[in-house]
Amino acid sequence: MSQHARWRRLAGLGARFLTVGAVSTLIEIAVFNLLYLGLGVDVVWSKVIASLVALVNAYLGNREWTFRHRGGHRRSVEITLFVIVNAACTGLGALIVWGGVEAASAMLGRTAGPIAVNLVNLASIVVVVVLRFLLYHYVVFRGVRERPAKHVASAAPAPVTDAAGPAEPAEPASRA
Repeated sequence: MSQHARWRRLAGLGARFLTVGAVSTLIEIAVFNLLYLGLGVDVVWSKVIASLVALVNAYLGNREWTFRHRGGHRRSVEITLFVIVNAACTGLGALIVWGGVEAASAMLGRTAGPIAVNLVNLASIVVVVVLRFLLYHYVVFRGVRERPAKHVASAAPAPVTDAAGPAEPAEPASRA
C-alpha cells in the first residue's frame, strides 16, 4: 500500500471516529437534559447515566463502523479494553485540566477565569481524542477481524479473476 493510500485510509478512519464521537456527545447532552431537566433526576446521576449511554453508543459505533474490519480480540476482552481505555482517557483529561488550570492560575497570579479554563479544557480534549483514537486503533480494535468461512456448494475449483472481472471456472462442475 502506498504512503498516500495509507494516509487516505487513516483520514477515513479518523473522520468516522470523530463522527461517532460527535453523535455520542449529542446523545450524552440529550440524555443528560432529559434526565435532569425533564425528569428531575439528580445532576450527578444524570451525568453518570448519560455518560454510560453515550459510552455504549461510542463502542457500538466504533466497533461496527469505524473499526469494523479490525478486532482480533474476543468481544468480552474488547469491551474490557474499551472501558479501561475510556476510564484512563477520562482520568488523563481530568489531570490535564487540573494541571493546566493550576498552571494558568500560577502564571496569571490569580484564579484562572472562564476563558483560560476553557482553553485548558479544549487542549485536554484534543490530547485525549488523539490518544483515544490511537488506543482504539492499536489496542482495543487491533488486528484483522476473522471472517466466517463461506459455504462452498460444490467441489469445483474457484473461478479465476482478473482486472476484467471473474472468469469461468477452469473446469466445469459435473452435472449428476
